[in-house]
This record gives sequence, structure tokens and C-alpha cells, in this order.
Amino acid sequence: MLATAGFVGPASSSRAVPSTPGTASSAALPVSTMELPEPPTAEEARAELGQLTVAPEVDVPGYSRAKFPHWATQYGSCDTREIVLARDGDQVTQDGQCRATAGSWRSAYDGAVPDAASKVDIDHVVPLKEAWRSGASQWTTADRRAFANDLAHSQLIAVSARSNRAKSDRDPSDWQPDLASYRCTYARAWISVKHAYALTTDEEERAALTGMLDTCA
Repeated sequence: MLATAGFVGPASSSRAVPSTPGTASSAALPVSTMELPEPPTAEEARAELGQLTVAPEVDVPGYSRAKFPHWATQYGSCDTREIVLARDGDQVTQDGQCRATAGSWRSAYDGAVPDAASKVDIDHVVPLKEAWRSGASQWTTADRRAFANDLAHSQLIAVSARSNRAKSDRDPSDWQPDLASYRCTYARAWISVKHAYALTTDEEERAALTGMLDTCA
């Protein structure tokens, strides 16, 4: 698991936003040593969910994916997408530009097993637009860049393009993984990210997350 970096305060908000590994720190962590960060236990997730501020979700104007610069270079020619592809895949090979040229990926959302990187999306567990509606509209661009490229928390996962696009920017009250067996992990990951970034939750989302945690063994 990657170590969690320190905290930096957004210039335009009182919320604390965790910083993530940048070019220098990531260079010390070869992809082969990386693992998908394990989210907190169900018990810990329940406690974190209880600490989230409950507020109506407001569709704040001005959202653009460009305001969350993503797939940033982490080291050399390796960007965040390529690192996650190598981390989450099986028998992944890369070319000299760090691009995945072969491998397979088991999509935790739907059980699909894409056999080409072109069939794989890197999902933001808490979607960028969901973050925008939940507090990220007040962050600086640098803070949003850190969020969009976060390898330290359970925020990025390689999944089938079909499942990622079906999810879009919906929260757990509107979308949950097709594989019911993954919903416990998904809820724990979602809560962990929202808690780490002090994002808000609405009542319907909170109820859905509680129900998903009830599926945990």
C-alpha cells in the first residue's frame, strides 16, 4: 500500500486536502511494488461516514473536467493512468513510453476481463463532478489535480470501460457495482475518499452507503 502523504490546506477553502505522491516521491516507488490501497474496515468506514457533513447536493455551475488536471506525469514518462493499469492488471507489459501493450484486467465492478488497455478505464471512485458538487468547487486547481491523480487513497481503479461509463458521475444512491460482492469494498473506498478530502454527503447517498456497509461480512 502506498503511504499517505501529508496535508495541505486549499487556498480558497478551510477544508484540508491530502497531498498525493508527486514526481519525486513516486519515482522511489516502482510500479511493481504498488498495490491498490486497501480502504478502511467496515467498522472504520461507519465511523468515518458518521463524521461526514451531511448537506444537500448542489449542482454548482462551472464544472469542467479540465479543472481537475488528470493523468499527470508521476515519474519519467509514466502518467497516473499507466501506473494504475500496471498496478491493477495481470501480466502487464509496457513499452518505452510506459504505455501498456499487453495484459488483462479483471473489472471489480462487473467481473469483465478486458484483454487490452483500450478496453479499460481508470475510474475515479468518487467522480470528479461528484467531488465538485461536494466541496471541490472551492479548491484550487492544484488541490483538484492532487485529487484526480491520488494514488495514496482508494480513489483510482482500473475497470471495464462499459462499467465506468454506466456509472458516469452518479453517487451510490443512483449507481452501485453490478457485482454485489464488491459493494462493501466500494462503499468503504467511497467513504474513505470523501472523509480524506472532507467532502460532503447528502441524505440519499448516506443511506445508500449505510446499506452497502450492511453487506460487509
